[in-house]
Amino acid sequence: MPRQQQPPTRPARRRSYDQFCATARALDSVGDRWTLLIVRELLAGPRRYTDLHADLPGVSTDVLASRLKDMEQGGLAVRRRLPPPAAASVYELTEHGRGLLPVLTALARWGTPALTERRPTDAVRAHWFALPLLRAMDGLNHAGVVEVKLEEGEFHIRTGGDTRGEEAYGYGPALHPDARIVLDAELCLALGRGELTLAEAVAEGRAEVLGEGPLATELRGGQQSRHR
Repeated sequence: MPRQQQPPTRPARRRSYDQFCATARALDSVGDRWTLLIVRELLAGPRRYTDLHADLPGVSTDVLASRLKDMEQGGLAVRRRLPPPAAASVYELTEHGRGLLPVLTALARWGTPALTERRPTDAVRAHWFALPLLRAMDGLNHAGVVEVKLEEGEFHIRTGGDTRGEEAYGYGPALHPDARIVLDAELCLALGRGELTLAEAVAEGRAEVLGEGPLATELRGGQQSRHR
């Protein structure tokens, strides 16, 4: 007996708030659990699925795959194949997706006061401190790449100028940094809360800035930034 052909399945319609409101429309795209944290990871550059899963402790493989598919359909991210010898697929944000950087920065600013104590169940990755630190670097006169070293690891951030088309921060050490900073996670959060400036932290011996260029000099307090 011939097998009965199944009708083609239609993609499920994504849930919507069905409100003619800009905030509601935005939440239609990024309001699902884990979506903004995936954006946080991809703001640092293209990543393989396995890398995303490793740096998003607690997300299931099914949920991660579903969110990435939704982000592709919503124009927030794309998947592309790396050329040989890598021969791997990576996900990266579109320009539309990178436009969420100010949103993540504002959320980090709002949420930083809640990080008073690390709970035993809390995972941590060094690059998660990039967003609070970006706020502390806002308004510098000199643009460049700053490598940041914490006990938890290293990352780098791009300060000043127009970062459109480029990652505002990235994983690991920078190839050719304009300055290097050595500090701890607690100080990163204090800088993000605006409790002190990096120059004040250097003067107090709580941070070290390495480098001889104009950006390093400014970070040490040799030149005032435009605003705090």
